[in-house]
Amino acid sequence: MKAMELKARGKDIISLGFGEPDFDTPEHIREAAIAAIHEGKTRYTQVDGTPELKAAIISKLRQENGLDFEPQQVIVSNGAKQSLYNLMVALLNRGDEVIVPAPYWVSYPDMVKLADGQPAILAASPDNDFKITARELQNSLNENTRMLILNSPSNPTGKVYSEQEYAELGDVLQEHPKVFIACDDIYEHIYWGHGPYRTFLNVCPELASRTVVINGVSKGYAMTGWRIGYVAGPADLVSAMRKVQGQSTSCPGSISQAAATAALTGPQDCVEAMRQAFRQRYEYVHSALNAIPGVECPSCEGAFYAFPSFQGFIDRMDDIRDDADLATWLLEAAGVSTVPGSAFGAPGHLRISYAAGMEHLQEAIGRIRTALEAAL
Repeated sequence: MKAMELKARGKDIISLGFGEPDFDTPEHIREAAIAAIHEGKTRYTQVDGTPELKAAIISKLRQENGLDFEPQQVIVSNGAKQSLYNLMVALLNRGDEVIVPAPYWVSYPDMVKLADGQPAILAASPDNDFKITARELQNSLNENTRMLILNSPSNPTGKVYSEQEYAELGDVLQEHPKVFIACDDIYEHIYWGHGPYRTFLNVCPELASRTVVINGVSKGYAMTGWRIGYVAGPADLVSAMRKVQGQSTSCPGSISQAAATAALTGPQDCVEAMRQAFRQRYEYVHSALNAIPGVECPSCEGAFYAFPSFQGFIDRMDDIRDDADLATWLLEAAGVSTVPGSAFGAPGHLRISYAAGMEHLQEAIGRIRTALEAAL
């Protein structure tokens, strides 16, 4: 809000806070939406999505992820955010706990609360790449635990769980049959780690009866405004989610569904081109931030966020108490908008999005460095 106010007053602000790609939606996807309009596909669809889109999702999961689902196990929603919220409303009862590893996407804890659950924040250490360990998970489980959220690649850290890490978590979860696993894979296509992308179910198929895969087209296809996400999981749980959605928003937009079908079934070179651009930007931002005194930026394997620690700088500034103060100071002193790490459960950090052109990133990081060096 402060950044928008300053922009409205004519101040030159570079925003590194947005969580959406700066690319246009690929042309063949836009053309599919236009064609759907001309063909009169402007009416309600089935609550859980058109047969064509559900078939495309099932094919995608089979071909790209090696996972087999039936139509009754898939529901399409207005974005992955609604998919996850529907899941919580359908599954949680009052007092049920949901383990939310921190750093976390800002909406997770409040979504749990809105569904009458209790978020149990499990802080992951930077020493373990901001990923929870099997021992930490074991020590956090209790009789009220109902769900664990796994987000890989992560927002805000870009960290990715390895097969071994998933296997170790799975061994713990095997002993707790009441706990469901929600895999938020929305950044799947923005991944550059070693080896193919692996989701939790690839490693722990024996937990399929209580695991849901959440994904969508927003990030990988630059379709944030189209609002299409989906869930694949146990049929009885998906059926309950369908009832929740049927009494709230009903079906997603018919034109957006036609566009998402084209995204999943059409040429995928656009996805690879964007992935390569994000990786190039990551390499620049990671190097440039680590060259600034008082800043420590860890490496990552996906998404489009850097999550550097500015604690070394904060500790040296009398008038900056925490990351929230620092974000406000950088906005005013450098004209750069960031997001405080405390919003993600990780004080002392800032989330810096590189979903912006390289020229904007170079200018923004240059401003940050100049402001920090002048203040010391």
